[in-house]
Amino acid sequence: MSANSQKDYYKTLGVSKTATAAEIKKSYRDLARKWHPDANKGSAEAEERFKEITEAYNVLSDEKQRKEYDDARSMFGGGFRVPTGARPGSGGGFGTTFDLGDLFGGSAGDSGLGDVLGGIFRRGGGTQTRARRGADVETETTLPFSDAIDGATVSLRLTGEGPCKVCSGTGAKPPSLPKVCPDCHGTGQQARNLGGFGLSEPCKTCKGRGMVVDDPCTECHGSGRAMSSRTVQARIPPGVADGQRIRIPDRGAPGESGGKPGDLYVRVRVKPHPVFGRSGSELTVTVPVSITELALGADIKVPTHRGPAVTIHVPPGTPNGRVFRVPGKGVRRKDGQAGALLVTVEVTVPQELNKKARSALEDLRAATAGADPREELLRRAAEQ
Repeated sequence: MSANSQKDYYKTLGVSKTATAAEIKKSYRDLARKWHPDANKGSAEAEERFKEITEAYNVLSDEKQRKEYDDARSMFGGGFRVPTGARPGSGGGFGTTFDLGDLFGGSAGDSGLGDVLGGIFRRGGGTQTRARRGADVETETTLPFSDAIDGATVSLRLTGEGPCKVCSGTGAKPPSLPKVCPDCHGTGQQARNLGGFGLSEPCKTCKGRGMVVDDPCTECHGSGRAMSSRTVQARIPPGVADGQRIRIPDRGAPGESGGKPGDLYVRVRVKPHPVFGRSGSELTVTVPVSITELALGADIKVPTHRGPAVTIHVPPGTPNGRVFRVPGKGVRRKDGQAGALLVTVEVTVPQELNKKARSALEDLRAATAGADPREELLRRAAEQ
């Protein structure tokens, strides 16, 4: 009996021989996540380990096959030997059907695991080209401050790989056409014998396409893919912030063989405004005022973003730098409500004074003379 026929599937999954179906499934789920090739890029050890635990799960998760395996172990003291030439799900006495989404908490297509396992354990023997989702694409755009607040539709020029326009993605020089791969007979897969266990892997002759080209296209050199440019209209929602990443579904790279397009991600850069600033859903503005307006009080006009000016009341004795809040004049939030406009008053000191203004200020200084306003500050500093 070969070493491959003596595999201990229970040990591979780390479960006991009396483990329930739920325990086997849970152990497989945990191990598959740990050793998944996508989580261990370039690791041959992880790929081999992943195949081993999947092989074990396929046998132990099927009640009939598990019984045959247990009977074989008790009879020969070794593992279960897979019938020669049998493929998972091929109807040759081996293979089980399980829901990848159930195992990994979502759709197999969404998780990316379905593509990996689907390539290893292809169900059925018919000719079938696997649909592939297009790649996600990321780009960047710069918006004026006002367009970021109000939202805008922008034109994005995208350059990327897509179906070759010369050969329409066939890879063959027109008017010729590809032919069925003689090695895999159009399946795109070839069986690999691992000593009692067969695996399907992409055909090396056609690289998994199922078709070969005798006279390659001069533009794409037989790949069926070429660089191309396209313009996409993208709607940027109101209130987008500088540096924010916007996802636009199905506007990324085209899919292959009927697969869905990828998503487009747009990184937004916002130009600064000469008057207004922003803090979350609130706009900010600094308004110059005179010393007399702060000291005596005043009604002053302040600008709003793309709207008429509003009047705010500055009470007598207002300190320099005080912030006034004007509700509803800021950035519109997702709930439909708008933030506030924060108005900071800042004293402007006249650079030149005429004789009358200087005299008035001298009189003010004399009238308000008293204790040094910095005396307490200096005292506390000296105590430290």
